[in-house]
Amino acid sequence: MPVDVIQSVKLDDEKNALILLDQTLLPNEKVFLELTKVEGIWDAIYELKVRGAPAIGIAAAYGVYLGTKMSKAENYDQLYEDFKKVKDYFATSRPTAVNLFWALDRMEARFKKEAGKTAVEVKQALKEEADLIRAEDEKVCEAIGRYALSLLKPGMGLLTHCNAGTIATAKYGTALAPIYLGQQQGYNFKVYADETRPLLQGARLTAWELQEAGVDVTLICDNMASIVMKEGKIQAVLVGCDRVAANGDAANKIGTSGVAILAKHYNIPFYVCAPLSTVDLNCNTGADIHIELRPGEEITKKWYEKPMAPEGVKTYNPAFDVTDNELITAIITENGIAYPPYTESLPKMFKKE
Repeated sequence: MPVDVIQSVKLDDEKNALILLDQTLLPNEKVFLELTKVEGIWDAIYELKVRGAPAIGIAAAYGVYLGTKMSKAENYDQLYEDFKKVKDYFATSRPTAVNLFWALDRMEARFKKEAGKTAVEVKQALKEEADLIRAEDEKVCEAIGRYALSLLKPGMGLLTHCNAGTIATAKYGTALAPIYLGQQQGYNFKVYADETRPLLQGARLTAWELQEAGVDVTLICDNMASIVMKEGKIQAVLVGCDRVAANGDAANKIGTSGVAILAKHYNIPFYVCAPLSTVDLNCNTGADIHIELRPGEEITKKWYEKPMAPEGVKTYNPAFDVTDNELITAIITENGIAYPPYTESLPKMFKKE
């Protein structure tokens, strides 16, 4: 069965525009934004109109290309000054997602590689690099899906948290990639999607895209994960991530660590699907990962016609948490499956490149 793939991030070079699926409007509206200004692209990243670590990286790469393309600089050095301003600006949009910085640094490395060339030639090189980042991500997701599928059996019940699907990447997704590949091969997985408070990426996005693809998907509230595990409905947990530390600690959407603790209690394997661009060997442990705090209004009134909390109540709204490596059964990358101890297995994944 073919997978109905939605390309959530793409470049329209003729219009000098980045085309983004506005994920904040799903599942009720499927709207593609046509963004021609760097401020609009920055806002789309910050406001989660584009989200998912790989998709953020792709959007940032195209964003820095378009911002540099608009420069009127006539030589390499002047163009680099303009490029750096755009790059540094995008770096302020989402502090936790390592793919953002990975993509921006890769664009800068390509810029420097073109030293001595004309401004026109450098701009074209930046476009080529951004296109490569998108194309490579598609291959990465498929490879992660194949490795993850090797750990699963037909008919399994799978739990996932947040959204690590095709709309969060170039294609297939990370944690959802084995589900899509399994769908093509008749595995008939039964997927349970946590709603993922407070932004409901599981309810609005994962449930939506899996249903669109014909996957058997059941939506549950975040606090229902324990009972479906206890009832024997779940045989494996698959999640994506925004950053993996050198010791295997993994930052993902808030609530992921709680799911991992439950999986450990019920003896259910907990798999993190992580492109190597998300693995940060310079980050020693999860304690070194910056956790983004978001506005309290997301908790108190974002999804309600009227506020559902007392006016003026204090809120604490971290967007991510860190799952300790001891709770992670394996980290699945495009170059293979890393098992504990991760300080030894993760570096070996890079050596396969």
